[in-house]
Amino acid sequence: MSDRASSRHRVLNGMTVDVEEHFQVSAFAPLVRRADWDAHPSRVVPNTGRVLDLLDEHEVRATFFVLGWIGERFPGLVRQLADRGHEVSCHGYSHRLAYEQQRDEFRQETQRARQVLQDATGQPVLGYRAASFSIDRRNPWALDVLAETGFAYDSSLFPIRHDRYGVPGAPRRIHELTTPSGARLIEVPPSTVELFGARLPVAGGGYLRLLPGVLTRWAIGRLNRAEAMPAIVYVHPWELDPGQPRIAAPLLTRLRHYTGIRRTASRLGELMRRFRFGPLRDVIRAHGPAGSAPEPGQDEQQTREHGYGPVQAQG
Repeated sequence: MSDRASSRHRVLNGMTVDVEEHFQVSAFAPLVRRADWDAHPSRVVPNTGRVLDLLDEHEVRATFFVLGWIGERFPGLVRQLADRGHEVSCHGYSHRLAYEQQRDEFRQETQRARQVLQDATGQPVLGYRAASFSIDRRNPWALDVLAETGFAYDSSLFPIRHDRYGVPGAPRRIHELTTPSGARLIEVPPSTVELFGARLPVAGGGYLRLLPGVLTRWAIGRLNRAEAMPAIVYVHPWELDPGQPRIAAPLLTRLRHYTGIRRTASRLGELMRRFRFGPLRDVIRAHGPAGSAPEPGQDEQQTREHGYGPVQAQG
């Protein structure tokens, strides 16, 4: 067996989907008021259906980070995700940036969203990802709230420097962190590669659409082969929807949001043909050195304390 084939067989990469409407992205917040969201045409159900069909085609299960706002309006969609074997995790309630909220606001939103999703699936919701990765050095208390609320893992700390998010210098691998109050939480960072002394984001959202496909495939292969490290891919259902209504946003925002949408599905399909993917619960089980993902129905306190075990933080 070649090194490439062996590495592909050994490393389980994470496939994740942030479930939100096309008009709910943070860059559109100054243009689309939350009070007007219900007046906009919803496309999240058929768009998520496209993602589900693509995953089924390649026999891949994923983690879906779902907005509580979506879960309240489309509980059948949330149930469908769980019924088709995918992991349902939390993307907050209203897609407000976490660092723009006060601690009590964040707690209330997070608890509300988690309860909505658990009511829809009948299963514990153990994973969280903040809107636009908006947990960073401005609001480390958010990690305390997640641990207190019952989450076992987070996927919000992007270890890069960016104009809207990022924790430069944070670990690149799945690791266990200690929150400011001393609680334990597993962190699953979005993927980066280090090249010529720089840390570059890869394999998700705009990076997946805007960067050459060959570069994304090279980066995932490098993570798997050279570092024995899983890639964490993320995508949004609206990124598979070339027909979505256009919002009159500034040029840079429009370029980030709409460029490459027609090729998202084919690029995802190519990745799933070349590499092995699964939901984050399985990736943590496979690549957390001394841990395993909890099974649905486990006691939440036991899950937080023992479900994942200690995972070594490595850069």
